[in-house]
Order: sequence, then structure tokens, then C-alpha cells
Amino acid sequence: MVLIAGPTASGKSALAIELAREKNGVIINADSMQVYRELRILTARPSEAEEAQVPHRLYGHVAGAVDYSVAQWQRECVAEIEQAVAAGRLPIICGGTGLYFMSLINGLSTVPEISTEVREKWRSFEGDLHAELMIRDSQSAAKLNPADRQRLVRALEVIESTGVPLPEWQAKAKAEGPFQRFNVVKLRKNPPRDELYRRADIRFDQMIEQGALDEVRALPPLHANQPLMKAIGVPELRAYLRGEITLEQARILAQTATRQYIKRQLTWARGQMRDWIEVR
Repeated sequence: MVLIAGPTASGKSALAIELAREKNGVIINADSMQVYRELRILTARPSEAEEAQVPHRLYGHVAGAVDYSVAQWQRECVAEIEQAVAAGRLPIICGGTGLYFMSLINGLSTVPEISTEVREKWRSFEGDLHAELMIRDSQSAAKLNPADRQRLVRALEVIESTGVPLPEWQAKAKAEGPFQRFNVVKLRKNPPRDELYRRADIRFDQMIEQGALDEVRALPPLHANQPLMKAIGVPELRAYLRGEITLEQARILAQTATRQYIKRQLTWARGQMRDWIEVR
């Protein structure tokens, strides 16, 4: 099995298609925005012509109004992997959503549901969370930044509710993860940052030319907190369509947001994908 990760505009899809043609592969989407059907252009989903070259799976198969989860994607991805293997094809998982890849590599921890009382206790706690965790779960505390409130609270919730430290739940999930019987090649596209910025700027201009405005205009009524409404380009182009800003301002805002997103992706990859093979 091959994993191809990387920041936006790094050329992941082109590499995946090239590899799939050479190795009789099936490309399985690992991008949280490209699962939605309404925004092919603005999420840089493979074009119909590209999809016709080799089999593509889990692209544009979810309606924007659906609350789609990592767990749901993992189940569907594993099913597609199994089908590819049964057909004698190479599974190629391609995308830019690190959490999706980690759910396959490390598994999803099946921690029992946390009670409301325990959850409220730690989320409203005003004392030293790190010190409290050190008393109850020194292994987790040693790994966490004392300022990382969200992760400290999660670790405290788990140890109090289950009596089992969060790392043990995570280790169990990894041992039972879907990759254990596969030889996995992990590739990370990593062009120079300046080149990524240049490509992303050009690509957004091309998206406008190809009909991104029409895609945004045609979006169904969705709640502002739904993931699709936060896709880069959607808030900016909607603001233009409402007459609040010019198209040029929308373009600049979207390109700036893309650069910020690329920076976050690169930072995340440096911390979480150190053992991946870099590909320029």
C-alpha cells in the first residue's frame, strides 16, 4: 500500500495518477474537503478527465449537509483498500488531511464515552491541570505541554472515567489498526515553500476562470459551522457575491488563507511525518 501526503498544491494527485497507471493502482481520497460533491473546482478535486485515467474512490461522494467524521472515512477507506487488494490492485491513499492518515496508521482509540459530570469537572477546572495529570497519569503528563489545555483535559477525562491512561488506549488502537498486515510505503510531497505559494496563487486564479464562483453561488443552504462552508475560498467568494468586497479582494484573501494553511500543514508534517519519505 502507498500513502501520498503533502500540503495543498504540492502535486500529490499527479504523483498518485502516475503511480496508479504504472502499478495498476486505485487512488483513494484522504482529503477532508474533497469528499464533498458540491465543490470539485474549489477543493481541487481531480477533474473528470483525471478520474477517467485510473480508478478514484471516495471523491465527491458526500453531500455538504452531512456531518462526516474521521471514523466514517476510516471505515470507508478500509473497505476500499480491501476491495482494491481483492481485485489485485495497489491501494494508493492520497490527500492532505493528516488526521485521516493518522487514523489509518495509529487506529482510532475506542475510549468509552466520558460521563457529563467528569467532562464538566475538568473543562471547568481552574487549577493546574498539568499537576493534576502528573498525579494521575505521569506518562501522559510527561508528553504534554503544560499550556496545552485541550489535551490535558482529554487525558484527565480518560484516566478518571476509565482508570486506564490514554496512551494505553492509543497503543491498543494502533495494535488493532487496519495497516498491520500491509507493507506500507509512506511518501510526503515536500516542494520548497516559495514554490508551493506560487502554485497555490496560480491555482486559485485558475479556479476562478474554471467556474469556482458558480460553485459557491450554487451551494445549498448550509449552517456556517459545517465543514464545507469553511473550505478556503468559500467565505471569501460568498462575501464577494453578497457585494461586501470586490473580486480582487476576495482573491487576495483566499490566496492569503491558502498560504497560511500551507504553513500549518508543513509545521504539522514536520512533527508527525518524520519517518515519511520526502518527494520533491
